[in-house]
Amino acid sequence: MSRSTKTPLDHPDRLSRRTVSRRTAIQAGTVGLLGLGIDHLQEIRAAAAPVGTARKGYASATSCIYIFLSGGLSQHDSFDMKSDAPDMIRGEFNPISTSTPGIQICEHLPLLAQRSHLWALCRSLTHPRNDHSEGHMIMLTGRTELPRGFSSGGARPSDWPSMAAIAGDVIVPRNNLPPAVVLPEKLVHRTGRVIPGQLAGEMGWRRDPWLIEASPFCSTAYGAYPEYEFHHADDKLDESRVFAAPRLALPQGVDPQRLGGRLELLADLDRQRRRLEEHAAIQSLERYRQRAISLVTESKVRSAMDVTTADDRIQDRYGRNSFGRSLLMARRLVEAGVNLVQVNLGNNEAWDTHGNAFPHLKDNLFPPTDRAVSALLDDLHERGLLDQTLIVMAGEFGRTPKLSTLTKLYQGPGRDHWGASQTVFFAGGGVQGGNVIGSTDKIGAYPDSNPQRPENMAATIYRALGIPATGVWRDELDRPHTIYHGRPIEGLV
Repeated sequence: MSRSTKTPLDHPDRLSRRTVSRRTAIQAGTVGLLGLGIDHLQEIRAAAAPVGTARKGYASATSCIYIFLSGGLSQHDSFDMKSDAPDMIRGEFNPISTSTPGIQICEHLPLLAQRSHLWALCRSLTHPRNDHSEGHMIMLTGRTELPRGFSSGGARPSDWPSMAAIAGDVIVPRNNLPPAVVLPEKLVHRTGRVIPGQLAGEMGWRRDPWLIEASPFCSTAYGAYPEYEFHHADDKLDESRVFAAPRLALPQGVDPQRLGGRLELLADLDRQRRRLEEHAAIQSLERYRQRAISLVTESKVRSAMDVTTADDRIQDRYGRNSFGRSLLMARRLVEAGVNLVQVNLGNNEAWDTHGNAFPHLKDNLFPPTDRAVSALLDDLHERGLLDQTLIVMAGEFGRTPKLSTLTKLYQGPGRDHWGASQTVFFAGGGVQGGNVIGSTDKIGAYPDSNPQRPENMAATIYRALGIPATGVWRDELDRPHTIYHGRPIEGLV
């Protein structure tokens, strides 16, 4: 599969609405003949009239990898350390110098420190919410205001659409792969509820982002399994998780010969339909059907996801764990033509370090993250893809300045939820390396200069993907909905 050189801006007609019609039902039925159900093809939907016009040259990047640290990374213990603050604020870790004079980060992120010329930090992102579900909604959708009827109890049809859902809807596919992908698992709370903010919400379930699930849900094990698996309260792990590439194969009983026969049948149905509806615009829907076929027939698509069989040197470089393999898969998918890849580094709010924060960060969370993100930067740079690929790393919020100890659950101290301040990591996509945007006060509690909102982060991502500031998505009633709710962060590019 060759990588197209076209960007979303080369296809201004892609910013359009989609509605369900009788023609959609006919096509959905033909997909059933392949043995592929609608559950496997959530992106199947009809295309309608184009709206909006994109401007060429609007952004240098064409792809984005959004690394989401579910649970909330502590800014004090990573990228915004306050070494002169009192002990109950500064914590146990020490800062180290990076390759950029004047920028220091945590001593347990040495590989990233060596590569500061490739990345930038925004230390002043802020929003008003301290609840996990609210924070997920805000940071996965890029909208600070919560939707009407929002519930922390789970995802709802009235939720704002995620950035991945919007990108998947308005960006023209470069090939038969979807424009947006989420991996390696859906974000699920330990109680089993689906965390809101990650789906299509009011766009409708047919426009949910395409999900690659590489491991079954587990309510007790956290971190970069299997190498860095842990339990927050140091309880015994009930099970060990295994990272496995999703099985992309023909349905049982459908061999390649039978598939060929079914494709011939589809071609015959197409001829009949064309005679009945010769004036119908079906090109877009045909692309979705071909995408479904490619997922089970093209070796390049399968190899992009089957990272567990990658060369030993590459696996060692990224790390033989869920963090490393997820980012390796993200790099392969970007190279194969996917525009936005959201990588959930940490199941079940793994970065929620209320207690035992320092050993869990030092021993379980920072080592695989430092290695995998550094490998991703090097790999993209060596392949000439870093300038074309924006990398963003954030959680749903930061952590409280003051340490606390919940003695009934944890032996050691930690930090609680804190939406008022967090650091967001940026690299690639034209980002000026060795750069810091904004600052926080002496204890890292609130922005002290150049405050930024989640809307600004989302606009930065949308701009990198080539989505124009005037772009909209349209609902089933043909009503336009604004994509941008803020301006891109100034000074990054």
